[in-house]
Amino acid sequence: MGFYQLYKTQQFNQSLDEVWDFISNPANLNKITPTDMNFDILSKNLPKKMYQGLIIKYKVTPLLGIKTNWVTEITHLEEKKFFVDEQRVGPYKIWHHQHHLEANRQGVIMTDIVSYQPPLGVIGNLMNHLIIKKKLDAIFDFRQKALEEIF
Repeated sequence: MGFYQLYKTQQFNQSLDEVWDFISNPANLNKITPTDMNFDILSKNLPKKMYQGLIIKYKVTPLLGIKTNWVTEITHLEEKKFFVDEQRVGPYKIWHHQHHLEANRQGVIMTDIVSYQPPLGVIGNLMNHLIIKKKLDAIFDFRQKALEEIF
C-alpha cells in the first residue's frame, strides 16, 4: 500500500488578494488544467469563492483515456492562506490537496502539497511508478505555465 506526496511551489509577483481571488474561484480550475484531461465541471451554480464544505463534481480523463467522475470537497479553508480539497469519489483511494499562499517581498509564494494513494494495492503502486507520478508532474507543470501566463 503506497502513499505518495507531490510538492510544488511557485512565486507570483502579484498581490495576495489577486492570487487568492483567482485560485479560490472554482470556475478557474478549467483554465489551469491540461486539455487532454477533458476536464468538465458538472456542478451547477458554483459560487465565485470556495467555502468550507463546498462539493464540486467533475468529469475527467486522468489516465489512459478512461473518463471518470471526480467529486471533491473543500474540507478546510482559511481566507487568503490556504484551502484543502479532498476526493470523495474518484480514481484515487486517497487524494488530499493542500493549496497554501504566503506573501513575501516579491509577492506571493504558492505551495501545493498533494498526498495520494492509488487504488488497487500493489498494482496501484506499480502504476504510480510507471504512469501516475509522471502524469501528476505533467499536470502541475502545465498548471505552473498556465498561471505564469495568467499572472
